[in-house]
Amino acid sequence: MTVHRLSARDARRIAVRAQLLDRNRPESMHDVVRHLTFLQADLTAAVAPNADLVLWSRLGSDYDPAELVDALDRHRLVELLGMIRPREDIALYRAEMAEWTGPDDPDDWRQLRKEWVRVNDAYRRDILARLDIDGPLPQSALPNTCAVPWSSSGWNNDRNRAMMLLAMARRGEIAVAGRDGREQLWDLATRIYPDDVTPAGEAQLIRAARRLRALGIARARANDLGEAGEPAVVEGLRGTWRVDPAQLDQPFAGRAALLSPLDRLVFDRKRMTDLFAFDYTLEMYKPAAKRRWGYFALPILYGDRLVGKLDATADRKARVLRVDAIHRDVPFTAAMTRAVDAEIRDLAHWLRLALDVPG
Repeated sequence: MTVHRLSARDARRIAVRAQLLDRNRPESMHDVVRHLTFLQADLTAAVAPNADLVLWSRLGSDYDPAELVDALDRHRLVELLGMIRPREDIALYRAEMAEWTGPDDPDDWRQLRKEWVRVNDAYRRDILARLDIDGPLPQSALPNTCAVPWSSSGWNNDRNRAMMLLAMARRGEIAVAGRDGREQLWDLATRIYPDDVTPAGEAQLIRAARRLRALGIARARANDLGEAGEPAVVEGLRGTWRVDPAQLDQPFAGRAALLSPLDRLVFDRKRMTDLFAFDYTLEMYKPAAKRRWGYFALPILYGDRLVGKLDATADRKARVLRVDAIHRDVPFTAAMTRAVDAEIRDLAHWLRLALDVPG
């Protein structure tokens, strides 16, 4: 098979276009989720929750967060282990759930969890019985009849209900049925998931192909791609990549975009650094005095380059989007400034907040 030789610019453009961040905006929320394969359901709302920010970055201010809430309430989209996915895609995970395996689970950890669930089987059945009668229910309304507490050296120590619910979700026995505010509501998976099950080997191939389609270009081992796509080398970078052949030799028209810190274009920080030479860290867990860019700084995309960070906060009590700083990694041209400023205004408009820009 031919190994494609790509310039650094070609590789960046493939990545941007694959993430639906070029000028050709997608038509609907469902188109975005199906193409990206998932939205991370992180509720940190210094600006807006991650899933909403990702959708706004692609769709613009025509996107209404109520669409996502409605799709989740109707189970057209479902939340699986912190990721919002199309309901029909759950079939690609059911075989793995039945085996209770996962690529991120070391064998010793998996066995420890299985043994803990086994010795607490009566507790597990208590939860299933309660959900069968009264579900969907929040975690706080479920029984806590654990016989052997969950033990760890970390913050999960003795968090029996949370750990049992996580284990049962991994097994495909229960599923998130919706939310009451920030709290998940749990129900029997049979009421939420489709009955279809794709055989494990076939499911892995489909998932790898879809993952590469959403990324455009990535390293195989780091992204569990196997032989998906075709091999490529990128100018100035070591090793072989996998590229979606549908993205090769395509025209590119870029635009400005403000990204969630958890956006898939930047979430894999090593891939981000390799392809975009972009210096970025989410600093919300750092002391304020040690932050360079801000609590929840948004990476700024312009064309095929990541060019800076926006330090902004949605102050909903004061009803303003407060812009504390625009950190420019490169000198902004007049066109860049106009485009980025327009995105900031659109963000404020979408949030229904006034814009507060110092100076």
